[in-house]
Amino acid sequence: MNELQLPKTTVSIPDGLSLITLGAGCFWCTEAVFQRLEGVEQVVSGYSGGFVENPTYREICSATTGHAEVIQVYFDPKKISLELILEVFWATHDPTTLNRQGADVGPQYRSAIFFHDEEQGRIASDLKAKLNQEQVFDNPIVTEVTAFTNFYKAENYHQDYYNQNGYQPYCQFVVKPKVDKLKKFFSDHLKS
Repeated sequence: MNELQLPKTTVSIPDGLSLITLGAGCFWCTEAVFQRLEGVEQVVSGYSGGFVENPTYREICSATTGHAEVIQVYFDPKKISLELILEVFWATHDPTTLNRQGADVGPQYRSAIFFHDEEQGRIASDLKAKLNQEQVFDNPIVTEVTAFTNFYKAENYHQDYYNQNGYQPYCQFVVKPKVDKLKKFFSDHLKS
């Protein structure tokens, strides 16, 4: 199915905020990272880029809907730039593995940026090209950079997952190291 046939959803962006939709593997990890950044007002976990309307988590896990696990990051551009958000995005996951983050395998775990306007698309594409040119990673970045088409909010138990379930083994062994990396390399940009 081509992009023109994907279901479309609309999003409401509060005045003064911007929105970017990011996929970097499991949304529990990505949500936990971006919730801690100064200037990020809200993070919502969900599914984007697929061809099935209103998918469930079970359907997403079947890898048959075309969706990626994503977060929607609502941010104040006066407090944090899109460039910094994308720098954190690329630094806190492996953007060089196709449809995989660690032990999580499947197209739902792909690295993806779903941009909401042409300027976001240009910035994301330029930064991706720059990182590849400078060979920041050992392998080329495979992050999908594509126009936003749809977003479906994940079930409530997926929202704020790490903050609510940080004691669980997955959170301790998979999510916490990403949060620790954020704290180490982006300490100047964390909420107090």
